[in-house]
Amino acid sequence: MADSFPPGSMSWLLGIEDTCVHPPARFDMATLDEHALTDHDTYWREDLDTVRRLGATGLRYGVSWPLVHVAPGVFDWSVLDERLPYAAGDLGLTVIADLVHYGTPTWLDDAFADPGYPAAIAEFAGAFAARYRGLVDHITPLNEPVTTASFSGLRGIWPPALTGWTGWTTVALGVVAGIRAAIAAARAANPDVVVVHVEASALYLPSTPDLESHAELLRSLATLPTDLLLGRVDGAHPMYGWLLEHGAGADVLAGLRSEVPTIDLLGMNYYPDLTPRTLVDGGGAIEQVTTNRWVEGLRECLQSFAARYQAPILVTETSIEGSAERRADWLTASTREVLALREAGLDIRGYTWWPLLDFVDWSYASGGRNVEEFLLAPTSDGHGHRPADEQFGDVSAGKAAFLRRMGLLSLHEGPDGTLARVEGAASAAFRSVADRADRRTPPEHVS
Repeated sequence: MADSFPPGSMSWLLGIEDTCVHPPARFDMATLDEHALTDHDTYWREDLDTVRRLGATGLRYGVSWPLVHVAPGVFDWSVLDERLPYAAGDLGLTVIADLVHYGTPTWLDDAFADPGYPAAIAEFAGAFAARYRGLVDHITPLNEPVTTASFSGLRGIWPPALTGWTGWTTVALGVVAGIRAAIAAARAANPDVVVVHVEASALYLPSTPDLESHAELLRSLATLPTDLLLGRVDGAHPMYGWLLEHGAGADVLAGLRSEVPTIDLLGMNYYPDLTPRTLVDGGGAIEQVTTNRWVEGLRECLQSFAARYQAPILVTETSIEGSAERRADWLTASTREVLALREAGLDIRGYTWWPLLDFVDWSYASGGRNVEEFLLAPTSDGHGHRPADEQFGDVSAGKAAFLRRMGLLSLHEGPDGTLARVEGAASAAFRSVADRADRRTPPEHVS
């Protein structure tokens, strides 16, 4: 299969939320499996049909590593053997397989900090690449290293539940070692593999000058995993000393500068109401408050990624929370901005609305406790409110109260507990954009 994102191309993609964290029994959290929580496991064929019907030509899709890799050397491919041939074969979608989306198999007791993690993900990546060669050649070795390091290493939310900057460093280094191993194994099994490295974008604005140093630390951490992956962290790197101070070995860092892998496409995730943060003094602790910067923030992040890494870019996640009309407004504004940036010379080759469906907030698996690292600022139109305290909701009341309204299709819980898919303004807006792209309507006419 040839790369579906050649120079000069522009693709419209959708993604199905696929966070898949199955913790070993000793961890204080329930399973967080979005394919199960959103009933995608039941309605997967209908959902994939919808992706194609809305005009997408590509799909970011999670392959649920914790469920497939049941033991070292043992795989259960039954689910993927149904879904991937249907998506990529029957529907003709270019599938970007999301190999790791925040979770590892339960037999890796220390998850990303486990000494066996790089070999385990390499085994899976190689087996996956060989099995689906020619059907699914595009892979993301791990979604959002910087978010993984925050949830699993800094704040102890997901396994291995480490805390502090030393924990962040431990997980970040484990993740990077795993990505390197996965790329090598996948390319060995399938020389046609296209590696899509996906990272979260970040924008930090201090509310007072004395918070600038912390803002600069957060900005540096946002790019550090990718810098490590691409062999850029030597003694002259501004974060080299910081890494040593927080547990990184000089020999480990030196090893990351040899046999540096190549990535084919750089994926950037951006949410206008979540990615930009204002830092405030929260009475002894520095807090991050979300600050909607709309397309201005999108433009800044895309230009920053392009300038730093000089690689072709896919927008691999974007959406906004709120009514279907608000989501449609963001889709219209963001696609117009992306097309304008392409016209101005940025090498952007795809746009992904993520997610296709509303999803269940991650706090659901943590007893309703708010697990985000930010506080949500109130919005003027009343949309997007989330609690800024320690509790998101009451798990005993069911998952409906935890639904995040970010999908092209809204989910509505029926009396029997099943989640109906409801289309509206947002799905119509995506279909219109994709349809106009098919007819090669000039960018200035996209609305």
